[in-house]
Amino acid sequence: MSDNNDATGKTTNQQIAAMKKPPVVSADEWQKSWEELLVKEKELTHARDAMAAARRRMPWLAVEKDYVFEGPKGKRSLLDLFEGRRQLVLYRAFYDSNVYGWPDHACVGCSLGADQVSNLAHLHARDTTLAYASRGSQENIAKLKHRMGWEKIPWYTITDDWDKDFSVDQWHGHNVFFRDENDKIFRTYYVNNRGDENMGTLWSFLDVTPLGRQEDWEDSPEGYPKGPRYKWWRWHDVYGNEDPEWAKVTENAAVALGL
Repeated sequence: MSDNNDATGKTTNQQIAAMKKPPVVSADEWQKSWEELLVKEKELTHARDAMAAARRRMPWLAVEKDYVFEGPKGKRSLLDLFEGRRQLVLYRAFYDSNVYGWPDHACVGCSLGADQVSNLAHLHARDTTLAYASRGSQENIAKLKHRMGWEKIPWYTITDDWDKDFSVDQWHGHNVFFRDENDKIFRTYYVNNRGDENMGTLWSFLDVTPLGRQEDWEDSPEGYPKGPRYKWWRWHDVYGNEDPEWAKVTENAAVALGL
């Protein structure tokens, strides 16, 4: 495999010419091939749903230590990072003096991940908070967030052994936490290595949480909150407002689809 030689990052004509390309077929043959592959696509989707269901049945690990983070408004506990919500996905991003690009940039891979994060209003609507944590100072983090357009991502400074205790002192990763009715915190899941490549969309975050998407089609343990799919969806700037017309649209769609 050769590198892209074009300074713009585009693949060159020479590279394209050297590729061993698939056969060119008729429209009917293409449709048949696509339908065959679609069967495998659906198998993959169902396997992914089953994996998310298995995550919701993972045992929990109680968080016994008190951890302290630094935020824009001072010291914050791990509980504070939930921002009053039930679930917390806390990503360890590498941004400190021993990282390539410092201080103008964070780790290239972590930065690519931050660029993928979708609008957080949808996560908040599912009682879930996403936050980042690094060793960099709040002054530098604020400058980084402004430069890169990441102002909406809460980003804290690690001040103790939180990263070591949760397997992210040497490498990046998403730790998932749950806050119960007594404000007791539990570690429920962990994503690292290539698993982090898939993180960024609303669904990718919800699928690693103990409550999941909280939709009626999901395979969740008894008593877990569930509601009709689509009905809770909103434009990101109108969450919190009941929309009777949208409720009618989703109910009609559910009937039409036999849901």
